[in-house]
Amino acid sequence: MLSQLLTIKKALNKRSETYLLIAIAFAIVIVLEYITPPEYVFGYLYTGTILLADSRLNQRAVFGVTLAATGLTLLNLFVPGGEMINLPTLANRLIAVVALVVTATLSERNRYNKEAIAYTQAQLRSQEQLAAMREDFISTLTHDLKTPLLGAIETLQYFQNEQFGQVTSMQSKVLQTMARSHRSTLQLVQTLLDVYRNDAEGLKLQISPVNLVTVAEEIIATLTELAKTRQVYISLHYGESDFRSFVWVNGDSLQLGRVFTNLLSNGINHTPRGGKVEVVLESYSSEQVVKILDTGSGFNEAELPHLFERFYQGHSDRHLLGSGLGLYLTRQIITAHGGTIWAENRSPRGAVFGFRLPTCPPPGR
Repeated sequence: MLSQLLTIKKALNKRSETYLLIAIAFAIVIVLEYITPPEYVFGYLYTGTILLADSRLNQRAVFGVTLAATGLTLLNLFVPGGEMINLPTLANRLIAVVALVVTATLSERNRYNKEAIAYTQAQLRSQEQLAAMREDFISTLTHDLKTPLLGAIETLQYFQNEQFGQVTSMQSKVLQTMARSHRSTLQLVQTLLDVYRNDAEGLKLQISPVNLVTVAEEIIATLTELAKTRQVYISLHYGESDFRSFVWVNGDSLQLGRVFTNLLSNGINHTPRGGKVEVVLESYSSEQVVKILDTGSGFNEAELPHLFERFYQGHSDRHLLGSGLGLYLTRQIITAHGGTIWAENRSPRGAVFGFRLPTCPPPGR
């Protein structure tokens, strides 16, 4: 309370000091104006009082000072009187009045611009602070979540390996389900961390010639168990020819593997039991094209432009299992490689996720 009173007192003292300075300045200009003939215009000196009021007082005070200054400048045409008012003298006074009004207007506009700039800078600082807090929060949260998840997964592996005693067939199925759920959660946590890290720092790639066929085969092998539990069949094709070929691009094999993992997992999770997911690799002279085709429910047309947005949750049942981060991260990776990614509906049923990357010659050429 005492500090508030001191602040108010200081503000009042500053305002009183300003009014005193303005009064002194007015008095000096009035003396100069009224002891000299009207031809000598000292009204321009009122600009100092206007600028002083603008820097320390509010808009109403500036208006009052400007009005008084213009009035006194014009009043000197008639007071003390006794002299003939000629046209040049009137013109000089009117020019001085215009100068005072322009000074007040520009000073007010300048103050408004300064306040707007100060507000914008404060907003930017606030956003930067929030961004830093968000990054710290996400980093801390993901670290704190990963540690117990890794511990739980390792413990479940001990149970599955019967290190704590014999495990029945039913218990083994339950443990497999728990372990799979924990690994999915761990992958989600890692995806969340990667998304925010990529947004803040950019995606750092380890570029080298990569054969997309090899990457696709490795990811399909790792997702075979998931496909079996969903009773989904995965196949790999090479465009118009079914002969195994090479599809070379310059890229980061680890990150491109994550692209295949995200798109294939998405296709498997949204394909009904007994359906199939196809991986099609097409090689062209200037680009390599990868398509993942599923037999799920497809999309609403209104959803297609938003599928790769962060945290987007659509209205179709394809989004019920997702977090809205996997496709966003996939787009980040493909964009960082200089490629493009898209999605479309299949006819009569299903969806296609595809991406294009620039072709590179095989290593050694």
